[in-house]
Amino acid sequence: MPQKKEDKKKEIIVTGFGGQGIVLAGRILGMAAALGDRKESTLVQSYGPESRGGACCAQVIISDKVIQYPYINNPDILICMSQTAYEKYKDQLKSDGTLLTDRDLVKADEDRDYFSIPATRMAEELGRKMMANIIMIGFATAITLANSKKAAEEAVMSSVPKGTEEMNIKAFAKGYDYGLSKLKGREKKAFGKTGAIS
Repeated sequence: MPQKKEDKKKEIIVTGFGGQGIVLAGRILGMAAALGDRKESTLVQSYGPESRGGACCAQVIISDKVIQYPYINNPDILICMSQTAYEKYKDQLKSDGTLLTDRDLVKADEDRDYFSIPATRMAEELGRKMMANIIMIGFATAITLANSKKAAEEAVMSSVPKGTEEMNIKAFAKGYDYGLSKLKGREKKAFGKTGAIS
């Protein structure tokens, strides 16, 4: 009997405050899945009462099968770029879910496992604070494998303003490389704890 292919569905919430490019980040993740990786994807966005500076959220579902319902209650992946957003959504994350934060903007609970990156600071170092969301997408791509790197890069290229593509790809690469180094660091730690793993 043929094996039933398991649906590798990923539910992602990207959240922060208006003006950080949260919805654009969600759109890029969904676009990478649909166009680059040929999967199904949906995007639902919501803003707080005052969009710039107010709470902002993008819900993205990526799936191998048709998505019947686009809203997310318990995400597999939670990407937080502000403390308020973290406080609002942290309890919705699945117990085995992945939490990603902007290190300088979010202080996560200490009893929780998470990955953090100083995305806003790195964007400032690149000369464009507005690219923190692209750095975060690179970071999320490396850590979560929700999208392939190639698909994410192509989605970034086609979503950012003309003339800024090169700079944004550089930002994506910075986030992606940071994510890989974080994973490597964890592997080393795990290897150190358990001794030699054959």
